[in-house]
Amino acid sequence: MNYPQIETLDVLHMHKRGIVAVYVIRHAHGALLVDCGPGSTLPALLNELRARDLEPRAITDVLLTHIHLDHAGSAGWWAQHGARIHVHPVGAPHLLNPEKLLASAQRIYGDAMQTLWGDFLAVPETQLVQHHDNAAIQIGGRAFRALHTPGHAEHHIAYIMDDVGFTGDVGGVRVNGSTHIRPPTPPPEIDFEKWRASVARLRAENLKWVAPTHFGLYDDAAWHLEKMERTLDAVENFTAREMANAPTQEQFREKYVQLLHELVRADGYDDAQIAQFDDAAGGGALADGVYRYWKKFRASA
Repeated sequence: MNYPQIETLDVLHMHKRGIVAVYVIRHAHGALLVDCGPGSTLPALLNELRARDLEPRAITDVLLTHIHLDHAGSAGWWAQHGARIHVHPVGAPHLLNPEKLLASAQRIYGDAMQTLWGDFLAVPETQLVQHHDNAAIQIGGRAFRALHTPGHAEHHIAYIMDDVGFTGDVGGVRVNGSTHIRPPTPPPEIDFEKWRASVARLRAENLKWVAPTHFGLYDDAAWHLEKMERTLDAVENFTAREMANAPTQEQFREKYVQLLHELVRADGYDDAQIAQFDDAAGGGALADGVYRYWKKFRASA
């Protein structure tokens, strides 16, 4: 779907289409990006920009929804080429010194780390712009609001421009124009209560469009966010039932992956669509995030 002021760039993560989007918005002094993809996809992003007559020096700002590698991995490169990097204050220290962030990711991705994500360069402090909740942002005649929307990550921001919500991951994963939405739930900061509150807050904005980073623009924001709430409910109800049986992490992981696939099929999609959702947000890491949340916050409730 098209929105005149927004260009959706596919950075071809792992050489696959429709997985990671970078949104480009032109303004009076150049252009800005909403999320910037991982370091591994920087060559593809640069090619996409140049195909639109945009050289790196034209990018003045990068609005990060959060600092996970698939959303912010190339932010340091853009900062070193002059772009201002916008982020929630909780995420800012990890951009200044990414050592802890990278160590956490290394535990999840192991030997695949470099192939998946490439280099993650530090952002100089002079290039960081930090935004608290409901901050107003003006860039070259474009106006945004930054909404603090935790649940997927404590430092998550959704950006509102006119009637469009750039929802990062808190609005879920929706690929290939489908009507299925998957909550991306990797460790370590999943929190269902905060996530549900964030989705409710986005619904209260009465948006027409949503632009999740995974993947693309959709003009049915009210339906999308209501579907996201229902899917969160399904995931949480499933987890309550399974965790009552005290499964091991490996046992829960197997059952959770089965659930994710069943939910895709229930919305009318086949194995090809399941594979695309798994490429965008899949694997045992999603189960591990939920398992950790339940053990930490709900096991003793």
